Amino acid sequence: MLENFNRDVSAATRAADQGPVVITDRGEPAYVVLSIQEYREQQGSGESLVDRLSMEDDLDIDFDPVEMGVPLVNPWYHDAASGSSLT
Repeated sequence: MLENFNRDVSAATRAADQGPVVITDRGEPAYVVLSIQEYREQQGSGESLVDRLSMEDDLDIDFDPVEMGVPLVNPWYHDAASGSSLT
């Protein structure tokens, strides 16, 4: 469809007024054409993902971890003398 898009950009932009248009390259999705309105709606508040996921409110959360009785394994630690990787 990339070849078709190059030949008739105006048809793709008209179709984008009805919803997202997926442009394929060799049969695989490669691009999406959106109307500016749809793009702005997708952007949401304009905040970054980090801002949206951050917990700005100082929440008072009580957390009591449960003892599982299982030894912890540190994948970055290896005791060459014993061959153990348990911490």
